[in-house]
Amino acid sequence: MSDSPYHSAGGALKLKGASTFGKKKKKKKKNSAKAYLEQIKKEPKDVKDMEPLADNRTPAQKAFDRVSEKRREEKILEKAQKKHKDHVEEFNRKLDQLSEHFDIPKVSWTK
Repeated sequence: MSDSPYHSAGGALKLKGASTFGKKKKKKKKNSAKAYLEQIKKEPKDVKDMEPLADNRTPAQKAFDRVSEKRREEKILEKAQKKHKDHVEEFNRKLDQLSEHFDIPKVSWTK
């Protein structure tokens, strides 16, 4: 052996707990597509065959949901009627009405 302080054992590094028996075996992928197709075949195809879900909501909750759905639809229709240019102009009008303490630069739709 050499008396050099930089002498080390030759060969590749070995990690603790690492297998020295060769390559790792690859895990086989489960064929989820086949299982999914089998599950679809077992499920009833008609909605009529399925049992209705129990509605545990109170009448007030049902009414609230109906009104909120109606308002949501109205809001969607209102937004659908405006174009982007109209939205930008409305936003700029709101910015003009604010005090300059919280000044935000105007949005330009022409650029």
